[in-house]
Amino acid sequence: MTKRPFYAAAIFVVAFASLPLFAIAHESASVMVTAAAKGTFPSGTTYRGVPLSGLRFGTGVEIPGDTSAAGEFQATLLGTSNGGQPQNIILEGQVSSGSAGSGTATFSGTCSVDMADGTPASTGVLFTVTITADAEGKGTIVLKLGTTSLPTATVNEGSMTIQ
Repeated sequence: MTKRPFYAAAIFVVAFASLPLFAIAHESASVMVTAAAKGTFPSGTTYRGVPLSGLRFGTGVEIPGDTSAAGEFQATLLGTSNGGQPQNIILEGQVSSGSAGSGTATFSGTCSVDMADGTPASTGVLFTVTITADAEGKGTIVLKLGTTSLPTATVNEGSMTIQ
């Protein structure tokens, strides 16, 4: 009977001794995603009927490794109106969740979408972004707005980092 309190105490000591190690491991798992770049969509890409040629985007996101994330995502979808004039669709989002792996980060949240056609901006639109960065800071970006998945855009200007 005297061994049970000893085992309970040993488990208690080991559990609490492990907490600082968990905190250190948790801190080191944090990933920062930054980007200020421009990408090109494949020919034929549209969003809500507006033909798109590419996008400019910027982001600053921290992904601590526990599926949460914090930061902002902003993008301008470079489109052309039915009249042949530029129609740049503005996205402004708050990031709330994310994950990261080898050279890739995915994050999501809600955003506003201003179609730049005189109608009020849509708010509370769910978005998901997947950025894949190479050693030169280029790569790809995939954007999903609500239920619409845009094709992969190739990043050809600016830079992206996932650290």
